[in-house]
Amino acid sequence: MARPTTTSTATARAKPAARRNTLPGRLSPGMACDTAFRIIARRHLDAVLAQHDGTCRGDPDALHQIRIALTHLRTAIRFFSPMVDDGLRPKVWAELKWLNSQLGMVRDLDVAIERVVAETGDELAVIAELQHWDEKRAESHRLLARALQSARYRRLIEQTSAWIESGPWSTKRSKEAIRLRRCPLTDHATAQLMEWEKTLLRKARKLRKLDVEKRHKLRILNKRLTYSIESLEDLFADKSLTKQKSILKQLRKAQRSLGQLNDDARGQTLAASLNGAGPEAGVRFLNRKRQKKLLRTASAAYRKLDKARPFRSFDLAPNSEPED
Repeated sequence: MARPTTTSTATARAKPAARRNTLPGRLSPGMACDTAFRIIARRHLDAVLAQHDGTCRGDPDALHQIRIALTHLRTAIRFFSPMVDDGLRPKVWAELKWLNSQLGMVRDLDVAIERVVAETGDELAVIAELQHWDEKRAESHRLLARALQSARYRRLIEQTSAWIESGPWSTKRSKEAIRLRRCPLTDHATAQLMEWEKTLLRKARKLRKLDVEKRHKLRILNKRLTYSIESLEDLFADKSLTKQKSILKQLRKAQRSLGQLNDDARGQTLAASLNGAGPEAGVRFLNRKRQKKLLRTASAAYRKLDKARPFRSFDLAPNSEPED
């Protein structure tokens, strides 16, 4: 693995912009969407910052957590679109995408190395191969650490924080913009969850026929819905909480299977890029029996999800009664 690095003074300067508004600690059903977006986005941006130093030091778990936090943040931006669509959003999005790509290469290598170690009965037989993997990981981590301690990263954090707090989206004066900002969270969340769930299940019915790229896109849709439900956890209670947990159980089951399939595909690609590792390095990521099992598991999870009742407004508003 990569040698730990010391935290630079540049890291300390990468701080979010000053926050003018004191927000509630929790989401509530009748809360305006602009307030809800700030609460959710702040949580995930803070989570990115919390894992920064550990990721710079080469901690694989910190790297995994910072990627999750970043994906949560990007999902929140999508979830509250078109409310937050303004002139700065494309730039903010592009920079978050850049950061995700920097993190992704090292994370993919960590997963591949874990797979190589876990599936090897005689570790001595793969010492040479692991050396190639570790060299690739060390090189990639050096580039990542440099990116995380760069002026570009500091600007990204400051710009994103300022945009969440008081970007152009928050002051647009058109009737539609004002309506979107004032819309009760329950109304927007219900419509968005129902739409994303419907799209996911429609595409999931063709899961066994999807190629690697389309399967990866399905995984992204799955993750998007999962993370949105998790971000709205404050709104679920009693029977609705039970339903939320049931839905998340199936989504996470499908996510794990799709994730492992994606890891296999990435492992093959990464193995081919190793200098001197030989063609056998990618063979361990080719397993038809494993692939079929993972596809069966994901398909079964989607069938169970499809049979469940879709989201309704009262799922996100514990004090309201279902409509007739």
